[in-house]
Amino acid sequence: MNVFSRFIDIINANINAMLDKAEDPEKMLRLMIQEMEDTQIELKSSCASDMAHISTLERELKSTSESEKRWAERARMAVERGKDDMAREALSERREAAREAERLTSLIKELKDGVEQAKEEIARLDDKLEESKDRLRTMEEKAEREKSERMSRERARREREMRFEEMERKIDRHERKANHGGFDDEEIEKELEALKSEAGR
Repeated sequence: MNVFSRFIDIINANINAMLDKAEDPEKMLRLMIQEMEDTQIELKSSCASDMAHISTLERELKSTSESEKRWAERARMAVERGKDDMAREALSERREAAREAERLTSLIKELKDGVEQAKEEIARLDDKLEESKDRLRTMEEKAEREKSERMSRERARREREMRFEEMERKIDRHERKANHGGFDDEEIEKELEALKSEAGR
């Protein structure tokens, strides 16, 4: 698959739908971002290569245009000297140079159009890549919040269990003492009320 086809696939991709179907949306989004970054690098590399090629072709076009002018001047001089054969040869070379200049001009235009298209594609890809990175950051922040909330709930659960176990131990101690005549009924009731207060009852 060439870079342009990959770009089209990425731009046309419905990220929301793909993430909805994914077993691990965060992992899939990371893979999609990696694919976008790889495609971005290839597009920029291709664009830079074409721009360098354009510069080379423009130098060739300048040289060819100068050659065309020189052959035209030689043809004029040959005519002035009455050397028709030399004039014909010079005119033939001028026409060849003109055809080459036309070919180079067309190729340069094609490449420049391609570079402009590539720049537009890079800009669109940059936007989608930034959007995807923002989405990933949001997912990571949400996952971190959920993890923190789970840890808080777990701590609260353990604390409740510890308080309950402590209350049970206190009740056991009081019951043992009461059974051995260590407290009268009034003191037991006071202790029970205190336990209830601690338990929020």
